[in-house]
Amino acid sequence: MNDQTMPSTGGPTAGYLDHARVGPLSRRAAGALAEATALAGRADPADLDRLFALGDAARTSAARLLHARPHEIALAPSTSNGLFTVAAALRGPGTVLVPRGEFPANVYPWLRFAGRGGPDVRLVDADGPRHITPDLLRRHLTPDVTALTVSAVDSLTGHVAPLAALKEVLGPDRLLIVDAIQGLGAVPIETDAADVLVSGGQKWLRAGWGAALLLIRDRCAERLAPGLGGWAGVTEPFAVRHPAPPLPGAAAHLATNPDFPAAAALGAAVDDLHDQGGPAAVGARIRATLAALLDRARSAGAEVLSDGLALQERAGIGSFRLPGHDTGTVHRALEEAGVITTRRDEWIRVSPHASTPPAATDLFARALHSLARRTPRTHTRTDVQEPTCPTS
Repeated sequence: MNDQTMPSTGGPTAGYLDHARVGPLSRRAAGALAEATALAGRADPADLDRLFALGDAARTSAARLLHARPHEIALAPSTSNGLFTVAAALRGPGTVLVPRGEFPANVYPWLRFAGRGGPDVRLVDADGPRHITPDLLRRHLTPDVTALTVSAVDSLTGHVAPLAALKEVLGPDRLLIVDAIQGLGAVPIETDAADVLVSGGQKWLRAGWGAALLLIRDRCAERLAPGLGGWAGVTEPFAVRHPAPPLPGAAAHLATNPDFPAAAALGAAVDDLHDQGGPAAVGARIRATLAALLDRARSAGAEVLSDGLALQERAGIGSFRLPGHDTGTVHRALEEAGVITTRRDEWIRVSPHASTPPAATDLFARALHSLARRTPRTHTRTDVQEPTCPTS
């Protein structure tokens, strides 16, 4: 993955380290998007058939990535939309466990449907780290619990959730629902353990907005009613008598047709990931670059959030702060030096890609060491407690 964007003005700088926020379109995804958009501008029925077929091709590619069957995958408009779809489908009674530190996209769908036919919500506080552990889950597994929803990768620490271990604790009768957007395309994740999985393509897959993968495995399909399923999710949408029977598989939950150009870009991005060696190969490069960045941060005197994580426990995300220096000032100085990051409260998040050039690490190191030599601010924070509010 040596390409970051199509060769045009306005592309990311060499120091772009913000793929956990937005992964600029890859050449392959951008090309697929342009070709599909051209098909959408034609009136020939054959071209429209080709356009619609791109959605099926994207699902087939995604099935290979997620170790699933194509009919177990539908294309939602976004991660948030997919999670709302699942929340509408998972009917009560029962309780869904939601870690309190989750990104809000994986909190509000459950809160909104609680009391409206959906399960009750129990927010779970972690014991120190932001992530939920199998032992912590075990302590919260009361008989009323029917599901756990969790991010595959924490959006601030980069911690990779032990999905297989969590599913083992849950057992076959409780659902493991996974928001995978910060992991899919970045590192290998244990997708086999997920009963339901949702992921958009605008971050690590570098596919842009408009299409997300919604995986609902056959083993739990009967437990999810098509709460948001509309005319596109039934077998005979133009029948005289309604309601018509739902389509088999995840398609039963579709409200309408997907954005086909966006689906084409997503399918191309998944194909590109396969061609580059898959999540293991790409993830190894991302982790190596992240490790180098965090080493440079430490050498400049920075504190790294969740620094005890082993390399294989962390995905493509790391966060740090420079003691004695205002985080906003550090963030702005990095940007002025050509290093693009995300600021979250007292932390600065870096998230390189496999396509990140080695020059980015040197640029980052020079900028940080220059900052570290400046006079510290008068008032400093000495605590290193992890934030309690979720971040993107």
